[in-house]
Amino acid sequence: MSGYRIERELTELGENVRGWRMVLGLKAQQVSERAGISRATLYKIEKGDPGVSYGSVAQVLRALGILEQTVTATDPLGSDIGRLRAERLSRRRAR
Repeated sequence: MSGYRIERELTELGENVRGWRMVLGLKAQQVSERAGISRATLYKIEKGDPGVSYGSVAQVLRALGILEQTVTATDPLGSDIGRLRAERLSRRRAR
């Protein structure tokens, strides 16, 4: 069985990153310098390349000022189902 394909979501994430850059009026060079990555890596992130490191994506989100929002959006306690099943957070391993 093949794994779930996430190309569409990665492409959308990349488009959103580019959208934030454009809304903020930042050039690719500015964001890549702030993030400590190359412009080529930023281009790959904006295109949704799955081979880009998690750290590089986080650096770009930080450079755009949206890393904290992203972390908050993934908090399981930020959803109804997460709050309902909060007792499962104390387990050492997921099952």
